[in-house]
Amino acid sequence: MCGIAGLYGRPMPQPPTRALIRRMVEAVAHRGPDDRDVLLRDDVALGHARLSIIDLAHGRQPMLDETGEVAIVFNGEIFNYLELRRELIARGIRFRTDSDTEVILRLYQVRGTACVDALNGDFAFAIADRRQGMLMLARDRMGVRPLYHARAGDGRFCFASEVKALLEVPGITAAPDPVALDQIFTLWLPLPPRTAFRDVQELPPGHLLIVTADRAELRRYWRLEFPRRGEQAPDAREDAVAEELRELLTDAVRIRLRADVPVGAYLSGGLDSSIVALLARDLVPARLRTFSVTFETPEFDESVHQREMVAALGTEHQSVHCTGAEIGAMFPDVIRHIERPILRTAPAPLYRLSDLVRRAGFKVVLTGEGADEILAGYDIFKEAKLRAFCARQPDSQRRPRLFRRLYPYLPSLQAQSPAYLRAFFGAGLDRLGDPLFSHLPRFGTTARAKLLFSDGLRADTAGYDALAELRESLPGEFAYWDPLHQAQYLEAAFLLPGYILSAQGDRVAMAHAVETRFPYLDHRLVEFASRIPPRMKLRGLREKHILRRSMEGRLPAAINQRPKQPYRAPDGQSFFGPQAPDYVQEVLSRRAVAEAGYFDPPAVERLARKCAVQGSLGFRDSQALVGVLSTQLWHRTFIGRNVQSPPAIPAAAFA
Repeated sequence: MCGIAGLYGRPMPQPPTRALIRRMVEAVAHRGPDDRDVLLRDDVALGHARLSIIDLAHGRQPMLDETGEVAIVFNGEIFNYLELRRELIARGIRFRTDSDTEVILRLYQVRGTACVDALNGDFAFAIADRRQGMLMLARDRMGVRPLYHARAGDGRFCFASEVKALLEVPGITAAPDPVALDQIFTLWLPLPPRTAFRDVQELPPGHLLIVTADRAELRRYWRLEFPRRGEQAPDAREDAVAEELRELLTDAVRIRLRADVPVGAYLSGGLDSSIVALLARDLVPARLRTFSVTFETPEFDESVHQREMVAALGTEHQSVHCTGAEIGAMFPDVIRHIERPILRTAPAPLYRLSDLVRRAGFKVVLTGEGADEILAGYDIFKEAKLRAFCARQPDSQRRPRLFRRLYPYLPSLQAQSPAYLRAFFGAGLDRLGDPLFSHLPRFGTTARAKLLFSDGLRADTAGYDALAELRESLPGEFAYWDPLHQAQYLEAAFLLPGYILSAQGDRVAMAHAVETRFPYLDHRLVEFASRIPPRMKLRGLREKHILRRSMEGRLPAAINQRPKQPYRAPDGQSFFGPQAPDYVQEVLSRRAVAEAGYFDPPAVERLARKCAVQGSLGFRDSQALVGVLSTQLWHRTFIGRNVQSPPAIPAAAFA
């Protein structure tokens, strides 16, 4: 894992300066504190901040081929680099290092832009090829690693791992994109290539961008696909599917343990991370180190289950306790790293957790993210199933009982009346044929926040419909997929890269130079899981049935059978009360809200007063408050150019 940055132009309107590319690297230096270097040519400047994990001594970047005409900067890991290296050596290719970076470089020499098809990994890289007169950007299939690009005012093409590096380039303006803000407050994320910044674009997952003197061509090289409804996996016997799933997951864990530094694992106490930790424990020679976060509020805390799994695995475990007050205190730093507004505080405890990992001396951890998307673990999949049942049988007396089965981890919901449940799940029941049917209740929860929009923001987004754009972006085959697969696609293709892997993943981990690895997102496993029949993933209301089946007899039964408890953190209550952070009153003041221009000051004032008086808010009000607060912090940090720049790095650091 690293931070990369660069400028390209043939011809370059004005030659890049060493000072500029260094400033860009400094802006992402937290991603790679181990080494920094730059390459400067008349037509290209490449910069790299390195987090050394493989070939610690010889993997420096930017890396050149032997001709000096092809150069690469690379962020991420190629987990099958050893196998690819052997194949290339068999073809007569000679290597100078043992790094996975050189494997990409040599593979490009042999296969050109098609080199990405052979890569199993999490990556974002740029290759400048002076012979071909082009710059190639590439991003991994699932969107684990970020990559952004922009055109400077003079026409120079610029790219970087994070937006803050691009904002160092003269002519790239830190201006908000109103449509992106509307998307965030509807879908929880901006739809790629759009970002919260008007001048900056995101390279979508599974894509290349080929930049030449006169054009920039976006190419898709991979897309998540599902079989048509009724089509079966090649071997649809459940025991065979479970066995193949276990074998693929085991191998995904095995190759993600490749590193020249120790590898730990996150252990939330849930099914997904427990399985990863179990498989890793059996594959590492030393005692596995695991890490977790705990909460003071019982409804969020899973420490009982964490201790149970630690005892079963025998890992050396460390946890960090996170309070609501601490979430409030660290929230501005979290937003500075995420670089956009968010609707939940959930990234903040993970920011704290990665700090614990780094202080423990670890650079790499395995995590369980991705299992819920590819194997149907989220409540939203069960909700969609029940909502479809309600749409078809509106008078059924079974509905209250089914709803109570849906949320066994939330005792408070057991007391809710059937009328309340009907109100929530009734959203969009008359739109069973809508491609977004499964997600309509979620998208509806943001309506409270959008009521706070200012007249100016409403005018800027008048006539725009984020849901319509999302529908238009769906693949042509989408209509032929099973409803569960449709819902899975919406999660895996949009929310996963746009929020889980970014705001809750790369950004908060790399803030402390910690690389997270995701065995469930091995593309072989993702492609296999997409072919598993829906009934094996969601058996009745039993989520991830086939994953549980694959681990029977290996995982403690209490963990294997426990219903999923979604990861959540204290939201609105983190910003009020006796330990409320000082900045809250400042950024939510009428003056600050009016100056930013996104929200109606009196409406924000009423919402803040409501939270201050009650001490807590309902889900929708809490989501609205976090959305407003994060937007105000984002504006203050970036749009107002109050970026807390990292300390200046001496020139010697680039030697």
